Amino acid sequence: MKHAYLIIAHNELELLKNLISILDDERNDIYIHFDAKLNKLPELSVNKSKLYILEKRINVCWADFSVVEAELALLRAAYSNSHYAYYHLLSGVDLPLKSLDYIHTFFDKNAGKEFIDICLYDVSSEMERKMMRWHLFPKDFKNVGKFALITRLMRAMFIRIQECLGIRRNKHINFRKGSQWASITSDFTEYLLSRENIIRKVYSHTFCPDEVFIQTECWNSKFRQKLYDYSPNYRGHMRLIDWRRGNPYVWRDEDYDELMHSDRIFARKFSSKYMGIVRKITDAVCRKN
Repeated sequence: MKHAYLIIAHNELELLKNLISILDDERNDIYIHFDAKLNKLPELSVNKSKLYILEKRINVCWADFSVVEAELALLRAAYSNSHYAYYHLLSGVDLPLKSLDYIHTFFDKNAGKEFIDICLYDVSSEMERKMMRWHLFPKDFKNVGKFALITRLMRAMFIRIQECLGIRRNKHINFRKGSQWASITSDFTEYLLSRENIIRKVYSHTFCPDEVFIQTECWNSKFRQKLYDYSPNYRGHMRLIDWRRGNPYVWRDEDYDELMHSDRIFARKFSSKYMGIVRKITDAVCRKN
């Protein structure tokens, strides 16, 4: 069965073009959501894949439910077209570290597994703050300036009022967290889409729901038994991400051996400032296809 690559893009468009060139294969379909803030869309083309650009563009804001909306829109678009073997959520600054042959063989061998990163340490206090309180002005979490200061103060005051009055939402949900990037099956995608109204109710006006909703929906369902790996360091979703050296760390030329000797399928993140490493990985991966 074919795979669907679901890409959220808002900048670094040359890197996006490079990513698409690697994924361009008759076994893959590619879906892209461009942030509504992007004024001019790039010209993209494929030779073997089918490429779908979502017409409805969402204004995606950091830590806001709009990130979840973009992910759901991509999942909905892909699932309505075909029931793919896997749906891979990627950003436009990710790269595969393995050849397409390797990727398809790997997922064939692990068919039915859900590749989701889930933190197993206690996150209850964090979820108390992020998921069980109403957050005002969620699209303005990262804004700066005088108005941003006012909204930040109002948000903090509103959180404090809820704490004093004992107002807690979603208090019966066992929340889990992890990386938002995942590779999930058609069955789990169908399950998520069937619960879209519930997801909107639970995760709207929360903080960083994109790092919580897939993990929580999986953990509290039968799909928990299908998780690929519980190990730390992002092996659960087979992404190589380094938070020790950055936020996350941007891979550079000197990291080539570390990247290519990794057992992970994908890596993030990359930058056009370091195109040498991007070209080297692209050449290595495409040579093996």
